[in-house]
Amino acid sequence: MSIPDLPPPNKRLGQNFLIDPNIVRKIVALAELGPSDHVLEIGPGRGILTEALCHAAGRVTAVEVDPRLHAYLKTRQAELPNADLVCADALAYSVESLPMSTVVVANLPYYISTPLLFRLLDQRGRFPRMVLMLQAEVADRLVAKPGGSDYGVLSVMAQYAAEITKSFRVSAQCFRPRPEVASAVLLLRTKECTRLSQQEEVAFRALVKAAFAHRRKTLVNSLRHEGHELHPVAETLQRLDIAPTRRAETLSVEDFLRLACALGWRGARVS
Repeated sequence: MSIPDLPPPNKRLGQNFLIDPNIVRKIVALAELGPSDHVLEIGPGRGILTEALCHAAGRVTAVEVDPRLHAYLKTRQAELPNADLVCADALAYSVESLPMSTVVVANLPYYISTPLLFRLLDQRGRFPRMVLMLQAEVADRLVAKPGGSDYGVLSVMAQYAAEITKSFRVSAQCFRPRPEVASAVLLLRTKECTRLSQQEEVAFRALVKAAFAHRRKTLVNSLRHEGHELHPVAETLQRLDIAPTRRAETLSVEDFLRLACALGWRGARVS
C-alpha cells in the first residue's frame, strides 16, 4: 500500500504544521487526559497531535476546515481509531453537540484565533479546561494585568470567563513551514459560576469595548464618545470611588464588573 503524499500547507489558511514530538508531549501532559475524556481538537492539520490525543483520551473529535487535510487524515483512520474526523469550519461547527466536560486541545489557526476563543468561552459550561496554542502576542494579551499596553478587551473578557496560565513558549523551529511569529501554549480553566446572565454578558462586553474604544481618553470620555450619557456614568464612577480621569486599561476585571452592576444590570452579584 502506497503512503499518501502529505498535503502542502495552504498559506491562505495560515497553515504551519507542528513537527516537534516534545511539544506534542508537553501539550498532552498539560491537558491531563484520561481514558474517559472526550477531546475537541481544532485544526488537526497532518495529525501529529491528533495521534497523541487518541492514545491519551477515550474519544477525539478533530475538526479540520481544509478538505485536503481531512482526506489525508481519513487515510490514517486506522492509526486514529477513536477519532471522529470532521470536515468543517470550527466557527460554524456545532460545538453544542459535544458531550459536557469535553476538553479542548488545539493549535488554533492564528488568523481566526480571537473569534474562535470567544466562541469556546461562550460555551465554557461544556469545556472545563482548554489547552490552546496561540500567537505569543495574543497569549500575552490574554494574561495581561491592568496598567499595561497588552491589557484590553480580550484580557478582561477572557479573564472574566476563565483562569488563564501561560505555560510555555514554542519556537518557530517547531513548525513547518516556520511561522513569522512566536507561539505560546496556554491553559484555561473555565469558571463554573460567573456573575452575569447570558444577556448581561452581551451588555458587559459592549461596555468593556466602549471603555477601550479610545485608549488615550479617560474612561468617562471614552464611554461618552461611544454613546453613554455623561452624568449617570460620572456619578456611578464617583459612587464606586473610581476616578473619572482613569483610563480603561487601569481598571481590573472586578472594577468592570462593579461598574456593570452599579449601572443597574439586574441579577449581577457583587461579592
